[in-house]
Amino acid sequence: MNISHQGCASLLKSILCARCDQFSAQLFRGDSISQPVPVLCNSTFPLNTSQSSSALNGFCSEVWDTCQNVSILNSPFATSLQGQSGVTAGSNFTKLIELWQSKTDFCNAFGGASINGSLCFDGGPVVLNNTGTPTPPNGLCLEKIGNGSYINMVAHPDGSNRAFFSDQPGKIWLATIPKEGAGGELELDEANPFLDLTDEVHFDAEFGMMGMAFHPNFVQNGRFFASFNCDKIKWPRCSGRCSCNSEANCDPSKLQPDNNASPCQYHSIIAEFTTNGTALQASLATVAKPSEVRRIFTMGLPFTSHHGGQILFGPDGYLYFMMGDGGGSGDPYNFAQNKKSVLGKIMRLDIDIISSAAEISNLSLWGNYSIPKDNPFTEDEGLLPEIWAMGLRNPWRCSFDSERPSYFMCADAGQDEYEEVDIITKDGNYGWRVYEGPNLYTPRESPGGNTSANSINAIFPVMGYYHDVNVNEGSASITGGYFYRSMTDPCMYGRYLFGDLYAHAIWAGTESPENSGNFTMSQIPFSCAHDSPIQCSSVPGSSLPALGYIFSFGEDNNKDIFLLTSSGVYRVVRPSRCNYTCSKENATATASPSPAPSSPSSQVSWLNHPYKIFLLLFPSLSFLVLFSA
Repeated sequence: MNISHQGCASLLKSILCARCDQFSAQLFRGDSISQPVPVLCNSTFPLNTSQSSSALNGFCSEVWDTCQNVSILNSPFATSLQGQSGVTAGSNFTKLIELWQSKTDFCNAFGGASINGSLCFDGGPVVLNNTGTPTPPNGLCLEKIGNGSYINMVAHPDGSNRAFFSDQPGKIWLATIPKEGAGGELELDEANPFLDLTDEVHFDAEFGMMGMAFHPNFVQNGRFFASFNCDKIKWPRCSGRCSCNSEANCDPSKLQPDNNASPCQYHSIIAEFTTNGTALQASLATVAKPSEVRRIFTMGLPFTSHHGGQILFGPDGYLYFMMGDGGGSGDPYNFAQNKKSVLGKIMRLDIDIISSAAEISNLSLWGNYSIPKDNPFTEDEGLLPEIWAMGLRNPWRCSFDSERPSYFMCADAGQDEYEEVDIITKDGNYGWRVYEGPNLYTPRESPGGNTSANSINAIFPVMGYYHDVNVNEGSASITGGYFYRSMTDPCMYGRYLFGDLYAHAIWAGTESPENSGNFTMSQIPFSCAHDSPIQCSSVPGSSLPALGYIFSFGEDNNKDIFLLTSSGVYRVVRPSRCNYTCSKENATATASPSPAPSSPSSQVSWLNHPYKIFLLLFPSLSFLVLFSA
């Protein structure tokens, strides 16, 4: 038989790394025997059927056929299991063929099938339910860990249990997040902010500090960015080009005052700040320098609403800037469909390469940045170079899926009828104001002209809901969230979590089949844990916790999800803390223990390193193979 040492090494790596799988506890049968490897899939036949050895054609059989004559130091397959005919532990044998009499004996000891609710390992990720439409979770359990009201949360780039929180008036704080279930509260000193921009920020109903983003290399370079609104009458540095201009086919002199503000009195700004000089290294900084390093973007706003303002770094390292249509009922100037306007768009900027003054002038840029070479304008000369996607009304909270970065999800607030969730793609047109959600929209007035439905290739929402969801308010406003990637609530894992501003509804979007773009959304009951660190109040006449308004969602470095509301900060916790049933919770809660401390001996044991690293020694080839999980 032609045995491949590399093939055996690959199989053994997958077996030992099975402990890293999110559902690994399901692979190690709960008996009194300490099992160093997961149950390997035999054939589809149950073990108690009378089948010949040729029927053992599953993953266990593949391991035997590939590795039977390969020498493995400290083999995890050397242990004699109860009632099985293997050589006892402590022998000097290193090959499977020496340790076990036959493939049948080997697979009787280490093999099994996915039957009676148990799982076996077939060399790939564990799938607990891969048939039909997944059942939605029974409920979402929350704990309240803070009383402050914030609209942005960003996990500290150093990977620690810290995060930055910002409020609408213009302050940023650095906070420490307690461990889930430990009973601790959010450690945040309101009196000592990380940065205070309240003198520069114009704060009103739809104005304020709308976003913050920390450079992917923040720990090394200390760079971070704030997105906020300012009033040029009150702050001289609040001055930029008006978004209503001749290039966009708009004359600001013809715009009427909006809420007693003149056109482009208020601006949208992205400014760069730094922690350099405030600590020995950026990761240790607890305050930032209050003065701007540079102005990245400045633009005058035609009206007093719909200017988004979120900023975030994508997996490609570029800065994404979410901008609304500029306001006015029904986008009267049709900015969202105007390729020469950045209103109603998602922009993509390179803030690592700063254009020269000549380039800024020639390209009519809005500040100090450059244009990524693969932005859509290279294929559509009609587009402004900053534009990544268009046809949005007022994107309110977008996120990249941490496991599938191509899933760039944005919630877009609707006009009269429909709130939507979109998957954002390069050069995508999301329809507004030709469509509101899936429906054709007829504007009340159109001084800026109209766009016909057959002239665009509109991308329709993957999820959404009508305004009748809030009967009392008679309106709705969506708040986008995240794909849930924490194992704190394993029944929520892989679902897109989002809500409505008025806090009466939270949804989980489930994609089925995976990577299809086909989502089913389910409204999820939610309640507050009885042992919440801060006691939750209830909505009068209802069992719902009184969240107030859901402004934003947040995600920490553990991938736990947070709700930022007008009544405080809430975290999604284990379902059992609210008496919700989740069959996967016990399995993940009993995940394998951390690796034992390294032995002082120079010889590395398999059992001392069950999933972080393992060593394979092949004496016949005299080489050492090191794998990192």
